[in-house]
Amino acid sequence: MELIIIGCDGSYPSANGACSGFLVRYGQEALLLDCGTGVLGKLTATMDPARLSAIVLTHWHNDHASDLLTLKYYLEISKQSLPLYAPAGPHPLGDLAQSRALDRRDLAPGFVIGGFAVSAVSVSHPVPAYAVRVSAGGKRLVYTGDTSRVDPLPAFSKGADVLICDAAFTSAQWNPDMPHLSAEKAAELALQADVGTLILSHCPPYNDAQTLLREASAVFPRARSAYNGMRLTL
Repeated sequence: MELIIIGCDGSYPSANGACSGFLVRYGQEALLLDCGTGVLGKLTATMDPARLSAIVLTHWHNDHASDLLTLKYYLEISKQSLPLYAPAGPHPLGDLAQSRALDRRDLAPGFVIGGFAVSAVSVSHPVPAYAVRVSAGGKRLVYTGDTSRVDPLPAFSKGADVLICDAAFTSAQWNPDMPHLSAEKAAELALQADVGTLILSHCPPYNDAQTLLREASAVFPRARSAYNGMRLTL
């Protein structure tokens, strides 16, 4: 299984950057986890989006879903369609993304496609949101999406080879009312879950990724900062 980080910026993209979009490949299959602002162009530079096996959307916030609006045009023009696994229920952005080209399905029960098995668990965020676990070829990757609390992620992430974790804030910035985790909280989760590698994601452009990495590494030394274009073989 291969992970390619298409975008990882938090809330809005940095200059020449992109918000959340994580490409997971296994054999001839490929999943896109989230499709945030700036992701589509960078994904197209990596592969034909119509050749994705499915899109997984952790929640309907703009920085995780807005490029679906232009992706649907590409699919409609090329007369293609893709399964879209997303939180059920109405949402304005979900309504805008409505299209025959995006076959929307409920993410909550999980699914199997090609060599991938995908599980989901509800997490704490201002809108319905999920963390996802992707298993293929005996390897496991967990992506938290956006969350403000660690529970129930230690059990869900237990023993994962890679954990991509929301880590937007420094310890000084974080408090329990924030909508995202701190890098330190992400590292504590990685330690509890005994994961192989922690990837810190969702760093907003106004924060310093190296500061976040330093705070995480003090708790969990096998931490790395996500960056656009990063590739990792599990």
